[in-house]
Amino acid sequence: MSEDTRVTIEARENGPLVVKGLDTLKGPDGQTLAVKPVLALCRCGGSKSKPFCDGSHKTNGFDSASGTPAGRNRVIDYEGSEVTVTFNPLVCAHAAECARIAPHAFNSAERPWIQPDKGSRAEIEEVIAHCPSGALGLRSGAGVSHLVADRARIEVMRDGPYMVHDADMAVPHPGEATTPRKYVLCRCGKSGIKPYCDGTHRDQGWKSGD
Repeated sequence: MSEDTRVTIEARENGPLVVKGLDTLKGPDGQTLAVKPVLALCRCGGSKSKPFCDGSHKTNGFDSASGTPAGRNRVIDYEGSEVTVTFNPLVCAHAAECARIAPHAFNSAERPWIQPDKGSRAEIEEVIAHCPSGALGLRSGAGVSHLVADRARIEVMRDGPYMVHDADMAVPHPGEATTPRKYVLCRCGKSGIKPYCDGTHRDQGWKSGD
């Protein structure tokens, strides 16, 4: 990505996400939304014009300071005969792309919930690419690698976070074995690792009303 096309995101204190240089934005129903050189996205959960900010953070008491994370920051390895999948529960956004693409290999009703040998390598790699938060990765030697799916730069998840890739974020990512190339940003206002999402929206049954 050249300097001219660089996308940047700033998390304003007790305020919105200010995005500059955004090229593509999709709503919760997959619709393409209009973008501007500079736009503000709601992260307090209260805007009546979601995903855009309408200033509700000024009156609803939104606090951008992080609280208690919903999950632990640890990396769990799930070994298969061909590949080893890693998972960090701290940053899982519960987008359920893994269960959609390869439900036989990623099944929360089974133990362990990830069984790489039940899927082909191609399926596992597709899951890793579509995991929006980077919570899932592939163990490669001593490190963890991530694939990135071809999708809109920012996508709005219904009743969930913003799914982002290839955009610069000044706030360091808190999760181990993740990647700066893709991440999810809280828009319910309840995450314990703001501005990033920790899955609290699902735990608390937050509804976006988009």
